Amino acid sequence: MNGYFHRVHATTPTRLWINNPSGSDLEKAIQAGAINCTTNPSYCSKLLQSEPAYIKGVIKETVHRMPSASVDQVAIEVIKHVSKRILDRFFPLYQASNGKEGYVTIQDDPRKDYDTDHTVKAHLEFSKLGKNFMAKIPVIAGGCEAIEELVARDIPVCATEIFSLSQAIHICERYNRAAKKTGNHPPFYVTHITGIFDQYFAEIVKNEHISIDPNVLSQAGSIIARKEYRVLKERNLPGTLLGGGARNLSHFTNFVGGDFHITINWSTAEELIQLDPPVEKRIDAPTPREVVEELSAKLPGFRRAYEEDGMQLEEFADFGPVMLFKTMFLNGYIRLLDEILDTFNH
Repeated sequence: MNGYFHRVHATTPTRLWINNPSGSDLEKAIQAGAINCTTNPSYCSKLLQSEPAYIKGVIKETVHRMPSASVDQVAIEVIKHVSKRILDRFFPLYQASNGKEGYVTIQDDPRKDYDTDHTVKAHLEFSKLGKNFMAKIPVIAGGCEAIEELVARDIPVCATEIFSLSQAIHICERYNRAAKKTGNHPPFYVTHITGIFDQYFAEIVKNEHISIDPNVLSQAGSIIARKEYRVLKERNLPGTLLGGGARNLSHFTNFVGGDFHITINWSTAEELIQLDPPVEKRIDAPTPREVVEELSAKLPGFRRAYEEDGMQLEEFADFGPVMLFKTMFLNGYIRLLDEILDTFNH
C-alpha cells in the first residue's frame, strides 16, 4: 500500500483517525490506514444523513425493546448500539497492536457536560462495550473533574473541546495528578479543535468588519495547535496532541511530521488520497512574529487562547469557540431525540 496516509505513517509519527464514519466509510478508512475512531454527540444525526435506513432501524428496534423507557434512555442505548459496531470493527487492530491502537471514542449527552458524577457514571457504563473504548470529555469545569476521576480508574481518555493553551496545560496537569496518586497511566489524547477555532474567528471578522489579511486569519487555529504541541513536548507533559474539527486539508497537512494525531471525516481523507500530495513535515513551520501580533491585536479571543494564562478553569466553557462547538453537538443530539420521539409516537 502506497496511499497518502500509508506514506505519512511510514515516514512520520503522524497518524490518521476517522471521525463519525458511516459503515462503508469505516471500511475505507481502515484500509486507508486509520488507527482509531472518534464519534461525538452529533454522530447519530450524521447517520440520519449517511445511513438513514440503518439508524432508523436501530431506533425502531430500541423503542420496541424498551417501550417504557424515556427518550433519553433510548438515546443512550442507540448510541451504544452504533458505537459497538465501530468498536467491534477496530478491535482486531487493538489486539494486534497490544492496546496501542484500535480505540473508539464515545461522548455523552452534551446537555450534561458540567455534571461530573453523571459523566463518570456514563463513561463507566460505555466502557463495558469493549476494551478499546475511550472516554471523550470536554475540558470545561465538571468535565475536567470527570477526566481526572476516569484516569484514576485507568480508563483511556480523549480530552476534547480544547481551543487554548491554558486548557491543554490544565488537563495535562490533571492527568499527572491522577496518575501520581494511583499509578495508572491510561492512553490520553489532548484534542485541539483547529477548524472550529478558525471558523469562529472568521465569522467574527466578517460580522464585525475587522480588517485582517485572510492569509493571516487562516493560520490562527494551527498557530495555537503548534504552540500546544511545543509546550507539551518541552515540559514533558502527558498525552498525544490530537487535531480535530478539520475544515480544510491544511488542518491535517499543517501537523504532518509531529507526534501528532489528526481525526478527520472520510470526505476530507478521501480528498487527500485523491490529491496525493507529497509528505511534507510541517509541524515545526515557524510562525512569523508579526502574524501573532496582528491576530493578538485584532482578536482578543485569539490572545486568550495563545497566552498560557489566558483563561482559568471557570472560563473554559464560555469561550466563544467552545460555545460554537457545543452548540453544534446540542443541535445534533436534539435531532436524535426528535427522531426517537417521533418513533414512539408512530
